[in-house]
Amino acid sequence: MTTALITGATAGIGAAFARRLASDGHSVVLVARDEKRLHEQATELHDRHGIEAEVLSADLATEEGIAAVEARLSDTKHPVDMLVNNAGFGNKGEYLEVPMADELTMLKVHCEAVLRLTTAGVRGMRDRRRGAVVNVASVAAFVPRGTYGASKAWVVQFTQGAARDLAGSGVRLMALCPGFVRTEFHQRAGMGTDNIPGWMWLDADKLVDAAMKDLTRGKSLSIPDPRYKALMGAVKLAPRGVLSGLTSRTGRKYGPR
Repeated sequence: MTTALITGATAGIGAAFARRLASDGHSVVLVARDEKRLHEQATELHDRHGIEAEVLSADLATEEGIAAVEARLSDTKHPVDMLVNNAGFGNKGEYLEVPMADELTMLKVHCEAVLRLTTAGVRGMRDRRRGAVVNVASVAAFVPRGTYGASKAWVVQFTQGAARDLAGSGVRLMALCPGFVRTEFHQRAGMGTDNIPGWMWLDADKLVDAAMKDLTRGKSLSIPDPRYKALMGAVKLAPRGVLSGLTSRTGRKYGPR
């Protein structure tokens, strides 16, 4: 039985990955800050799917939290075969409105934690010549939209570059770039969602199903919905100046994801 470790596992996309991987027969290591919710989720997955569900309470905005997950990924006696770096958040407000401490915390979670956890997981996977890493980014990575988009652009570039370096090693890496997903993301950031058109919303479970298909196909980048694939195709053709103004207005209206 293989083992998957998922960060940000208690809600949204992370919880959808946990459900999907448990239903496929993988043991899971669930990582998040809320220990009570982690234990409830672990019990539910164990009872429903008969898999082993391990709990690791860690805050990836802290050195201690990242180090704890690094240690679990480096445990050769209990190897992790799949890593899903999903933990993340958004800050409400434009550049200079958001406190610098909050901006740096976002970079620690979105960039430093992703780099360190991917590295910790991939070392063992490469030695075993099998494994997979999914780093959850966002379609915001492809448009000029503040620190959130910039951090997710880093995730995409890092993941695709590492995937090229590890070609032929048996380890697959993929950046997952969803659009608006019905999760707790906006609520936690204090962002309103009433004005977001219904057609822009994605279902987390369907998104994960599409992502897993892309991972199986060996893709290093997944935009798991035809609507967003079309939008990102249009983004590539739009003049940068026009795109910058449009995404700035859209970001203020809809938030970072």
